[in-house]
Amino acid sequence: MKEPESILKPESQHFIEQAIEKDLSEGKNGGRVHTRFPPEPNGYLHIGHAKAICLDFGMAEQYGGKCNLRFDDTNPIKEDVEYVDSIKEDIQWLGFTWEDREFYASDYFGKLWDFAVSLIKRGLAYVDDQDADTISWQKGTTTQPGIASPFRDRSTEENLDLFYRMNEGEFEEGSRVLRARIDMASPNMHMRDPIIYRILKTPHHRTGSKWKVYPMYDFAHGQCDYFEGITHSLCTLEFEVHRPLYDWFIDQLKTDDYRPRQIEFNRLNLTYTVMSKRKLLELVKDKVVRGWDDPRMPTLCGLRRRGYTPESVRRFVDLIGYTKVEAINDVSLLEFAIREDLNKRAPRVFGVLRPLKVIITNYSGNVTEEMKIENNPEDENHGRRLVPFSRELFIEQDDFMENPPHKFFRLAPGQEVRLKGAYIIKCTGVIKNDAGEVTEVHCTYDPETRSGGPQAGRKVKGTLHWVSAAHALDAEVRLYDRLFSDEDPSGHKDTDPREFLNPDSLIILTGCKVEPSLAEAKPLDKFQFQRVGYFCVDYDSRPGNLVFNRTVGLKDTWARMNR
Repeated sequence: MKEPESILKPESQHFIEQAIEKDLSEGKNGGRVHTRFPPEPNGYLHIGHAKAICLDFGMAEQYGGKCNLRFDDTNPIKEDVEYVDSIKEDIQWLGFTWEDREFYASDYFGKLWDFAVSLIKRGLAYVDDQDADTISWQKGTTTQPGIASPFRDRSTEENLDLFYRMNEGEFEEGSRVLRARIDMASPNMHMRDPIIYRILKTPHHRTGSKWKVYPMYDFAHGQCDYFEGITHSLCTLEFEVHRPLYDWFIDQLKTDDYRPRQIEFNRLNLTYTVMSKRKLLELVKDKVVRGWDDPRMPTLCGLRRRGYTPESVRRFVDLIGYTKVEAINDVSLLEFAIREDLNKRAPRVFGVLRPLKVIITNYSGNVTEEMKIENNPEDENHGRRLVPFSRELFIEQDDFMENPPHKFFRLAPGQEVRLKGAYIIKCTGVIKNDAGEVTEVHCTYDPETRSGGPQAGRKVKGTLHWVSAAHALDAEVRLYDRLFSDEDPSGHKDTDPREFLNPDSLIILTGCKVEPSLAEAKPLDKFQFQRVGYFCVDYDSRPGNLVFNRTVGLKDTWARMNR
């Protein structure tokens, strides 16, 4: 596996930029660049949508153009205002704005209806009474032409009458559809008289019960682009075979030289991750996770709650680039992007996840010192903070061994370590419980080894983080890891991805100890727990009941385990 640090940024100009610049050089569409981001409000956005958002809004920004936000709300059965609100929040979190250009496919239901009626009048659409299975079978295969519907040659008058009655609610769902009349022998299956309207009697969250028929995506998408003056309709690769249909509808609609251009790019796929909205919804409904914003989810709200920054997500998208080749990206590159970002911005603090008490026997129990410790060595503008130091401390259990192996440079009987920003201490003994477990470590300290002291520069091989027991704050720490243990959980035929759930994707630690400077930490504040990893304050956190989520470790331990 390549180390993320060795992966170079792709060429500065990708093929979509080249296509846009070619159109501009040829003066197409009056030199305009106008894109759109068209999410369906049937779920929360995930990291894959971030790639599309960065492209759609990014290209508009780069070329001085505009980007519309247009909700593809053509299926009232699956859509909800909750999803609309979450999508807007996620786009703004990533740093983009649609200004006053918030649109909905439902804004154009009247125009789309009129266009469908126009197609019927021109003999280019007809009502089909057959069920979906029959229509699908009649479409044939990639090697055999389709079979024409027995209703393909209905008169214009009958088609118009039936279409109007479909919208009046006279017929049951699934009993009739409106199909475009194109070419049942086309080598492109999408051109074989595609369905463009179906009956749905579910009220719409914006239009109520006004409509009983709703347009299909392939019919609504290109026409909405045309109505809004979109110049470049950027889609993922699965829509490449839909492009001839997109262009055919535009040809029937356009009245001048203007036409939107569809360009396809590869999807964002991640290792150890499920990207299907349907499968993510199942995880939520079956309570496998705690909700759409569970920090193990690839949703943008889940990444945000886990501590990811918009800058890190945009950096990751920039690193993987845009191509015409489908690939699965290593999630470690996403983790590298957040480490790189937080390394520069996150203040360093002391947090002990599995505490072990240390008593410095030659230090006065009546004394508390304030140790001045830098907040972030990567940026001196972060300044320094004062951390209380006292006779009784907490260190990590893993930082002490009674019978250590060779080259164990942490604390052990007779061995010295430096306490970060404070003194060198030496282990002189231990206290054990009835089970033989070490409950206290006794040490002495060298008072001359504090910063500024005559022995401040004395070298020892180990440096530990610590928290003063008298001043420590209790905290709950949630150690989040990858939700799936398999690199491609969706890639196994006839196997539910949930069979590959990682049993250690969430470990909750209580009784953790953190330094007192974190008393006022607010949800989504981000820190590096020194020597441990990067952490974010959770929404559940309250004063006196601090809760931290692990964003990512300091190193890519998965890459090392899987070599």
